[in-house]
Amino acid sequence: MAAPEKEDTAVCLSTADADPPIPYYVAELLEEEVGEDVKDLKKVRGLLDKAMREKAALEKQVISVSSSVPLKMEKALSEADRAQQTLGNIVEQERCLANCIVQHLQISQPWMDQLSLLMGQIEETERCLAYLRWISRVEELSDTIQQHMMTSNISEAASGLVALAELDIRLQESSCTHLVSFIRDTVRFWHKILKDKLSSDFEEVLKQMHWPFVSMTQTSLTTPANMMELTTQLEALCTQLHKLQTSDDLISEQRLFPERYGLPPSAPISLPIQIMLQPLIKRFRYHFFGSRQTNVLHKPEWYLTQVLMWITNHSQFLEERVQPLLDKVGAAVDARLEFSRGLLDLVLEKLAQDVPRLLYDDALFCHLVDEVLLFEKELHGTHAYPSTLPGALHILADETIFQKWVSVERKFALEKMDSMLSSEVAWVSQYKDISDVDELKAPDCAETFMTMLLVITDRYKALPTARCKLCFLELQKELVDDFRIRLTQVMKEESRNPLSPRYCAILNAVNYIATVLSDWADNVFFLQLQRMSLELGSELASLSALQTGRLASMEGSVFDEMISLLERLRSDMMGRLVEFVLRETKEAARPYCKERWLSLPSQSEQAVMSLSSSACPMMLCLRDHMLQLQQSLCISLFKTFWQALAEKLDMFIYQEVILANHFNDGGAAQLHFDMTRNLFPLFGHHCKRPENYFKQIKEACIILTLSVGSALLLRDLLREDRGVQGAALPSEPSPVAALNELGIYRLAASDITILLNLRTNWPGK
Repeated sequence: MAAPEKEDTAVCLSTADADPPIPYYVAELLEEEVGEDVKDLKKVRGLLDKAMREKAALEKQVISVSSSVPLKMEKALSEADRAQQTLGNIVEQERCLANCIVQHLQISQPWMDQLSLLMGQIEETERCLAYLRWISRVEELSDTIQQHMMTSNISEAASGLVALAELDIRLQESSCTHLVSFIRDTVRFWHKILKDKLSSDFEEVLKQMHWPFVSMTQTSLTTPANMMELTTQLEALCTQLHKLQTSDDLISEQRLFPERYGLPPSAPISLPIQIMLQPLIKRFRYHFFGSRQTNVLHKPEWYLTQVLMWITNHSQFLEERVQPLLDKVGAAVDARLEFSRGLLDLVLEKLAQDVPRLLYDDALFCHLVDEVLLFEKELHGTHAYPSTLPGALHILADETIFQKWVSVERKFALEKMDSMLSSEVAWVSQYKDISDVDELKAPDCAETFMTMLLVITDRYKALPTARCKLCFLELQKELVDDFRIRLTQVMKEESRNPLSPRYCAILNAVNYIATVLSDWADNVFFLQLQRMSLELGSELASLSALQTGRLASMEGSVFDEMISLLERLRSDMMGRLVEFVLRETKEAARPYCKERWLSLPSQSEQAVMSLSSSACPMMLCLRDHMLQLQQSLCISLFKTFWQALAEKLDMFIYQEVILANHFNDGGAAQLHFDMTRNLFPLFGHHCKRPENYFKQIKEACIILTLSVGSALLLRDLLREDRGVQGAALPSEPSPVAALNELGIYRLAASDITILLNLRTNWPGK
């Protein structure tokens, strides 16, 4: 109740003094600085003094600012008035100046019109003068050439033509079409005169040198008596003809083949070589483009051989006589190559004319392709013709022609496959009597098939485009797959008797093709095709991401899919073969499985150990089949066969003979003798340690033939290891170590226990 009384008192005092209420922020400040302790009220005086000082400082600042602001504002207004006045003056001056300019332009406009007209006339006059100077220069050069021609100074006339040709080149971008045409006509006029003159002289000198050499006998003619003089004349003419090369390139129209042939660009042929080619071109056209009997579709080898013969006949002369002259005059050309290019242009023209007419005759078309391939091989191999220049294969690479080629190639390949599989010697090895050569024992049909693929590779290896090469690669894959399917069909017919010679021959064929394809995968040419296929993006649509990655990293090959299918077929056939032999072996082993191993006499009761009579059929069956297959299968396949057979035979005898019976001393000794002295040696002809392929039988025989004492110790050790009689002492060997000492590594301790229980010679029994 005390608090309300104080509050009422405070209110009364406030009302009595008529002072305004204390603002909230003042009360909050006092509350913060003084708090609830009454003794801290002495701080109020300090707060009041501080507030008064701050108030005085603020009043001083306000007075200072309020006194300076009017002065600054007055100064700013004064400057603004002056700027406005200056701007008005400038605007007035601008208006006056603009009026003056307008008046001046109006007064000077007639003068400007007249001046413009005069300037246009001057520019036109200058253009006319420049035009006339060009014409004058052309006429001057033309007159100079004429004067030199009149004085028979052909060399200087040729130099004048070079200058004239340079003018032509400089004006090629000019819009003065008449001037350009005039210069070109002038160049053409003098070029023809000079070229005819020099060509005539050049041909005359060549004729005295017995050019051209159209037969082999002409190349061996005796050297003319005036050879030195002829060589000098030839050099002078080459120099002058070389000067005409620029003008010849300008006015000569290059013979262009349709774009569909995709011929690579090539420079014009050197003028001296052009002239040297003329008599041969005339002969070629006369014999192979006209109505002569030499122009026949079914004999492309006539003109192809003729061209190769001409290149051969003239190579020595070009290299020894012409090339030094061209080098001396600065012509950076290869005389022999230029000569070959000129003749090859004729071949391309002839092929482009003849090939479309052969598309509907497979025999003639195939013959043409064969001859072209032989021609290209000799051209590039013997005469070193670069593959970057236009060749006959560019004509065959045309889409329509190429598709026909692939179609014919496929047709003849399939026909060849039919004939090779139906041949009487299809499944006989060509080298069966030569063991050193016949390691793979490939039958004749497989050898012939792979030879056919190799021939196809040689045929398309020189094709100019990656697209064409990859198309042929796909054809080869199709043929391999088709041949695999055919082999599979024949195999199914023979699968009833896998030991038949034909079945083994098919297995050898599959293995041979897979082996050869694996070797081809590392061939540089096929590695290049692999890179091309990735660059062009072809084939990838049908490939998985994993296959694409393998190709890109060069881990795989272009034949991976085919090799995989062939290996699958080989594995299937090998499995059938092993199962067949194993089945017959099991059938022959029935008496052996039922042998009374409990009642056989001990080894000490027998004078000499011999093979069990019940095992003879099994051993004979194995021996005969293995001998037959060793002679029929290649080394690698036979090795795979006998190893797989040994593995299955080991399991069969272990399960059906050993685990299915009990053994006394004599039975265990007899089993050991049958296995180690008869079964293992059957495989000893093929490896040094055949017992390693029969580990279960070998180790089982060791356990069954252990002495009684050793067997007891081993049994006790195995029991102790299982905790039957307590833990083994630390000094005692572990079961694994004990088994290893006996030569047992494959069988587990549980298997050893089972084998020990099969013994009947324990004490007390």
